[in-house]
Amino acid sequence: MLGEYPIQGRGAAEIAASVERAVGAGELEPGRHLPPMRELAARLGVNPNTVAAAYRTLRERGVIETAGRRGSRVRAKPATTGREQLRVEVPAGVRDVAEGNPDPALLPRLADAFAAAAAHGDREPVLYGHDPVEPELARLTRAALDADGVPDGPVAVASGSLDVIERVLAAHLRPGDQVAVEDPGWGSVLDLVPALGLRTVPVGVDDEGPLPADVRRALRAGARAVIVTDRAQNPTGAALSATRARELRSVLADHPATLLIEDDHGHGIVDVPLRPLAGVTRHWAFVRSVAKAWGPDLRLAVFTGDAVTVDRVRGRQRLGPGWVSRLVQRAVVELWRGGAVDPLAVAASYGARREALVKALAARGVPAHGRSGMNVWVPVPDETGVVARLLHAGWAVAPGARFRLGSPPGVRVTVSALTPRDVVPLADAVADAVRPSPARSYG
Repeated sequence: MLGEYPIQGRGAAEIAASVERAVGAGELEPGRHLPPMRELAARLGVNPNTVAAAYRTLRERGVIETAGRRGSRVRAKPATTGREQLRVEVPAGVRDVAEGNPDPALLPRLADAFAAAAAHGDREPVLYGHDPVEPELARLTRAALDADGVPDGPVAVASGSLDVIERVLAAHLRPGDQVAVEDPGWGSVLDLVPALGLRTVPVGVDDEGPLPADVRRALRAGARAVIVTDRAQNPTGAALSATRARELRSVLADHPATLLIEDDHGHGIVDVPLRPLAGVTRHWAFVRSVAKAWGPDLRLAVFTGDAVTVDRVRGRQRLGPGWVSRLVQRAVVELWRGGAVDPLAVAASYGARREALVKALAARGVPAHGRSGMNVWVPVPDETGVVARLLHAGWAVAPGARFRLGSPPGVRVTVSALTPRDVVPLADAVADAVRPSPARSYG
């Protein structure tokens, strides 16, 4: 028995699945030690090698970690649980500024674009063996990348940014390799890396992007890959400045074997210029999703990279999904070509809300970050307490634990649902929530 949960199974896969189910259900809490391999093998009546294989599988899936003689234990943030579970239940009457969704009013209408794409498909059906990338989408993408200074490379399509990141990491790395990630950073990436059996190495972030000294330290310590958000970093809103990009290129130039993955998270919703890092290292990938500007349900991202990386990713795609629907690709072409979204107008709309909130918080003595995109990051002394107090005041914000490894606590506010009338009451509520509770005296 492990606490009240019995690990079960006769084969390695069954034993690993038993542990993984318990972690996912919360019956094995983060940090809980697992039995030594020989002890568990004797209890289950199996060969110790069977348990060793099960533990190896769990490590590769990011469920447990092993620290030498101290044994194996459930990871502090096991991939099985997922950071998306660290969310606030929003009761009726409470304003939800916790989700990272775009403003639906700023998204284009899709009916005409899909009708045109379907008509094209009726004239020219896509069949097995056809090119997986819509030619006009590749042309438009390459032209936009050229204009932004992204190095030349083949264009491919995947089902969103996270799909690209996963495929690129799997194409180059092996379980146990280290990946430098932003901290705070996108929670899905912080879950994905250990789920692939890789190890996260946190890199600090300020308003101008990842800290060069932290990136250098991570690479010198053996990190084989680094993931960088160019603009609208989630959750802080950071965007690479010209100076920061130059510093990071210098660091990467000293480590040319590093796999560089860039996520232009703010494509279509920001007006700060892109400062790409791509091309400094031998292997790289640069990805843009249509989710924030054109709609999350389109599930499409375009990417480029060095020829070897793109070829490996496309090869694995052929063995799995094959391709991203050309119908969806054609619809995106219709949206892009027809100017369905005005990026400058969208950027101005989010920028006005974001800057108004940051300014209102500053006026109340509360520092906040939000250089680009649709999120504002507020450092707080007591994350759990602030989230609870804001919920009581009628505002649901995202707990920073969804985005952190070792960085200080904070909360994320998504501004896409805010109106000008919301800014002052929200700023007042945040200021009250972060203020230390008055000391009580008892006579």
